[in-house]
Amino acid sequence: MSTTICQVMGFLVASLGVGGSIMATAMDTWSTQDLYDNPVTAVFQYQGLWRSCVRQSSGFTECRGYFTILGLPAMFQAVRALMIVGIVLGILGLLVCIFALKCIRIGSMEDTAKANMTLTSGIMFIVAGLCAITGVSVFANMLVTNFWMSTTNMYQGMQNVQNRYTFGSALFVGWVAGGLALVGGIMMCLACKGLIPEESRYKAVSYNASGRNISYRTGPYKVGSGYEPEPKTRKGAGYEEAPRSEDGRRSYPSKYDYV
Repeated sequence: MSTTICQVMGFLVASLGVGGSIMATAMDTWSTQDLYDNPVTAVFQYQGLWRSCVRQSSGFTECRGYFTILGLPAMFQAVRALMIVGIVLGILGLLVCIFALKCIRIGSMEDTAKANMTLTSGIMFIVAGLCAITGVSVFANMLVTNFWMSTTNMYQGMQNVQNRYTFGSALFVGWVAGGLALVGGIMMCLACKGLIPEESRYKAVSYNASGRNISYRTGPYKVGSGYEPEPKTRKGAGYEEAPRSEDGRRSYPSKYDYV
């Protein structure tokens, strides 16, 4: 029962993690404009992985997608790739995990096959969670580097610097989603151990009696009634079984054959 609960809980937690990764990847608030020095502004800018948006004080929002790939930084493209790989692995892990649930019977699938599928889905969830956490962390590192570079230029008297950006809500969603996928994968790997059936093997037991090795094995026994005739052995020294003729009768030697 505990194995089933652990497996179902791991599936649910990993599902939340994969859903959170998809939502974080689609969000446009990976980086938001820092309003520390200018809290009152008519334009507020925020950016995502796929487009950048501008929101005016009137409430009108305009978003523009990144129509080029070559003009984007390499680390930015790496973050995209990590998030996509994590989502694909997470979806595949969910599909495998659905068929591996112990409470669902599909044909004559054995527990060993379910255990292997559970372990496979757990590994997929772990890798998906690591991809999400790594992608979000790399993007956060880019924001920190650009933020301090903009701050340094600002204090050096350069007033024509670009806007500073800080962490957006999508980063925190991605971190939480990656952690949930990682925890769900670990729970699935732990549930795999309980799904492996215990194999009972019976081996022969050998006893030494009177200097000779006698082996006793478990098996069917034949009970005798006590009325079976003892087998007669007519074979002895000088005895030869009489040959048979073509019609199946035995031919015995006559007395003239000994002359």
